[in-house]
Amino acid sequence: MTPPKEKLPLVAICGRTNVGKSTLFNRLIEKRQALVSDIEGTTRDCNLGLVHWNRKIFRLVDTAGLLDAGFISGKKKIDNDIDSLAQQQALNYLREAKLLLFVADGKAGLLTEDRLLAKALRQNPLYSAKTILVVNKIDSGKWLTEAVVFNKLGLGEPITISAQTGAGTGDLLDIVLKKIEAATDLNEEEEREITAKLCIVGKPNVGKSSLLNALLGYNRVIVSDRPHTTRESQDTELIHKDKLIRLIDTAGISRHGHKSKGLEKEGIAMSLQSLQRADIALLVLDISEELTHQDAKIVEEIVERQKSLIIIANKWDKVEEKNQKHWQEKIFSKLPFAAWAPLLFVSAKTGAKVNKILDIALEVASARKTEISETQLKKFLSRVVKIHLPAKGRGLKAPHIYEIAQTRHNPPSFTVRIGSRDDLHFSYVRFLENRLREQYDFMGTPIKMSVIKNKKKHGVREA
Repeated sequence: MTPPKEKLPLVAICGRTNVGKSTLFNRLIEKRQALVSDIEGTTRDCNLGLVHWNRKIFRLVDTAGLLDAGFISGKKKIDNDIDSLAQQQALNYLREAKLLLFVADGKAGLLTEDRLLAKALRQNPLYSAKTILVVNKIDSGKWLTEAVVFNKLGLGEPITISAQTGAGTGDLLDIVLKKIEAATDLNEEEEREITAKLCIVGKPNVGKSSLLNALLGYNRVIVSDRPHTTRESQDTELIHKDKLIRLIDTAGISRHGHKSKGLEKEGIAMSLQSLQRADIALLVLDISEELTHQDAKIVEEIVERQKSLIIIANKWDKVEEKNQKHWQEKIFSKLPFAAWAPLLFVSAKTGAKVNKILDIALEVASARKTEISETQLKKFLSRVVKIHLPAKGRGLKAPHIYEIAQTRHNPPSFTVRIGSRDDLHFSYVRFLENRLREQYDFMGTPIKMSVIKNKKKHGVREA
C-alpha cells in the first residue's frame, strides 16, 4: 500500500507558531482543510494537500510551528511528549521537501524566535539552499515598509504576502514553480477515479490515528493517549489492489461535543463535515472498554447521513477472552440497528487484521453502488408478497403494493408505491428492506425506503 502521487515534489511551510502558516496552506490549496486559530500550537499533525498553479501541480505540507531551533540543529533530543512528536513529524517533512517556505509575521515584527530558527536553517546544509523567506500579514503599504527588517534573517529578499486576503500569493507561487523544476504538468498527471472515501470516526482516544498509521504503514499522524490529540481532519490517499482510496482521519467526537469549547469544539464540527464528504465510515470502538450511548449516537449520525458503515473493534490485543461470536453478540445488542454492518476485530497497535479493513471497504464501496433493474424488482415484489402479505398500518383494508422502485444508488434508495387510501405498517417496510439485503448485495450500507401513496407510476430514477 503506497500513497499515490509520490513523484510530485513537496513544498513545506514552516516557521514559529501563530504566524499564519495554516491560513497560507488553505489559501494555496484553495480549501479550508487546516484548522485555523489564534491559539499557539493549533496545528499538531502536518496537513498535506495539492496545489494547482499555471498548469502545474505539486504537494504542499503545513507543518506544526517550530518550537525550538535546537530541533533543527540536532542539538536538542526529541522526547516522547506530544509537542516533541509534532516537532519530529515536522522535521521529517522538512528533510523530504524540495523547498521550504519559512513564514514570519510582518505585523508582529522580527522576534528572537525568528532569528534563532532562521539561523538554524542557514547553518544546516539540509535546509540552507532550499529555504525562501515569506513575510505574512502584509495587508497594506503601511506594513510593506516594515518587512524590510526581515532581511536581517539572512534568507534572502523577503516575499511579502497576505494569506488572509490572498495578496502576493500568486507571485509566491510563480517563484515556487521556478524553484521546483520537477513540478508535474497538470495535463500529464494521471487522474485516477477514487473508488472509496473512508472516514475514520469514533470517540476520543479509541485509536483512530493509530489505525490510520497502521493502514498506511507509516506515521502519517501523531499518536498520543491524550484525548483530542487530532484536531484536524486529515485527507490521505493510497492505492490498494490497484484502486484509489481516500482516508480521512478526524478529531474524536466527544460525548459532550455540544459543550466543548475552543479548538475541540471546532474539531468535532469538522469531524462531522468530514463524515459528510465520505462514502464509508470506519467506526472505531475500544473493545477493551464498555460500549456507551455515545457510540450508538455516532452510528445514528452515520446512518442519518446514509453513509456505509464498517465497525472496527480496536485494541483486540487487550482482550483476554478472544471469542469473536461472544463479542459480536455483545456489540450488536447495543447497536441492533446496525446489524448489517461488517464487524472486524483488529489491533492498530500490533497491526493484527488491519490489512482486512481495506479489502472489506472495497467490497462495501461496490455494494453501495448496486443497481437493481425494474424487472428484478418486479419479480422480487411478487415473491415476497407471497411469503408475507403486506401488513396494514391503520384502517381495515389491507394495503396493495403496486411497485418497488430504486430511485437512487450510491447510496441506495427505494420507493414503495401503495394505493392513495392505503396505509403500510412500518414493520413491513423493514421486512422488505431485510429481504432486499438477503437477495442483493448491500453489504455495510443503509437502505432508505420511502412509501408513496399513488396508484399511478411516477418518479425519476436518480444516479
